[in-house]
Amino acid sequence: MGIKGIMESVQAIKQRFGIIGNDVKLNRALEKAIQVAPTDISVLVTGESGVGKEAIPKIVHSLSHRKHGKFIAVNCGAIPEGTIDSELFGHEKGAFTGATQTRSGYFEEANGGTIFLDEVGELPLTTQVRLLRVLENGEFIKVGSSKVQKTDVRIVAATNVKMFDAIDKGNFREDLYYRLSTVEIHLPPLRDRADDIHLLFRKFASDFAQKYKMPTIRLDDNAVQLLLKYRWSGNIRQLRNIAEQISVLEQERHINAETLRSYLPDASSNLPAVVGGKKSESDFSNEREILYKILFDMRGDINDLKKLTMELMQNGNSEKVQEENQSLIDKIYGDPEEDAAYDNEDISDAYEYVQLPSHTEQAHAPARIPTSAEDKYHFAEEIEEEETLSLQDKELELIKKALERNSGKRKAAAAELGISERTLYRKIKQYDL
Repeated sequence: MGIKGIMESVQAIKQRFGIIGNDVKLNRALEKAIQVAPTDISVLVTGESGVGKEAIPKIVHSLSHRKHGKFIAVNCGAIPEGTIDSELFGHEKGAFTGATQTRSGYFEEANGGTIFLDEVGELPLTTQVRLLRVLENGEFIKVGSSKVQKTDVRIVAATNVKMFDAIDKGNFREDLYYRLSTVEIHLPPLRDRADDIHLLFRKFASDFAQKYKMPTIRLDDNAVQLLLKYRWSGNIRQLRNIAEQISVLEQERHINAETLRSYLPDASSNLPAVVGGKKSESDFSNEREILYKILFDMRGDINDLKKLTMELMQNGNSEKVQEENQSLIDKIYGDPEEDAAYDNEDISDAYEYVQLPSHTEQAHAPARIPTSAEDKYHFAEEIEEEETLSLQDKELELIKKALERNSGKRKAAAAELGISERTLYRKIKQYDL
C-alpha cells in the first residue's frame, strides 16, 4: 500500500472509530496499527493513562483476518491475583473452593479471535509464565488439570507502566516483554498534541450538548489559551470529563478563562500534582540551615548581653545598659502584645529538638575584669568566640533577678522581662522556682 493509500486508510479509520486529531505521532501510531493488522504478530500498545490505548486493539482486530472471530478485552489490573489464572485459562471442577463446575477461560473462549490484555504490566509473575507459554506455542493448562490444551488467539496488550523499570525491579519478565512487543505502538500524551486539544474539546462539548439537550458551550480566546497550556495529566479522559462538567453545571454558555480555571486542578501552576510522598534530603537540609541560623543568632544575642554586663561592671552606666538590655530581651522573648497573641507558644518547646552545648562549669567560674586596653580587646574577643552560659542558664538567671527585683510579684516581673504573666508562670513551674 502506497503512502497515499495509507493516509486515506488513516482518515477512514478515524471516521470509523471516532478518533479526533491530526497530530503526526497519532497518525504514525494509526499507520502502524493498519500495517500490522493483517498479520498475527503480537502488539504492545504503550502510553499514559487516558490517551485512548483501547482503540488500537479494536482497529487491529477489525482489519485482520480474525475480524469474524471473538474479540475479548481483559483488564488484568481489575482481576484479583488469586483468580486471574482461572479467569484467563479456566479451571476444572473441584480445583479450588467454590469451583463447582468446569469453566472455560478467556483464551479458550477467544480461540480463532483476538484477546486484548489491558494493563498487562499488572500481571502476577506466575501468570506471566503461563502467558509466555501461550505466546510461544499456543498451549495452556486449566487450573486443576494436567491436560494440555491448544488455542489460536492473537494477543494485543496495553500498559501505562514503564516496562524497563518494571523489568529492572523484577516485576515483569524480560522474555515476556519481548514476546509481547514484537511491534510496539506508542500513543502520545495529550499535552504533546497541542493542535488537537481544542478540537477534541469542541467535539466533546457538541456531544454533551446533544446528550443533555442544551446549547453547546463555547470558549473565549483566553480560555482557549489556558486550555492549550494546561498539562492534562489525565489526557483525553480528563479533557472529556472537564467538558462534561462545564456543559452540565454552567448556566452561561460562553466560558471565559476564569470559569475554566475553576475546573482545572492546579491550573495556576500548570504543574503535575504531587501525590503524597516523603520529604527529600534537600528539604531536611534547608530546615537544618534555618535552625542553625536561629541558634547562631541566639548565641550572638547572649554575647551582646554579656558585653553589656561587662560595661555595667566597668563604668556603672546602669541606665544605658538597662535600656539596651531590655531591647535585647524584647528581641529574644518578643513584644508583650505579640506574646499575648501567641500565648500558647513557648521558647522552651525548641529544646525538644535541639539542645545547645552546656558549659555549666564555665558558667560558674569567677568573672575576670580586664585592666588594660589590650586586655579588654582580648577579653571581648574571647566573649565572641566562647559561649560561657547556656541559653537555659541565662533565661533562668534573668527570671530569678526579675523576681528578686520585684519582690516575687509575677505581674511586675513579667512586664520587666517583656513576656506575659502566663508565660512567666509556665517558666516558674518549668524551672521549679
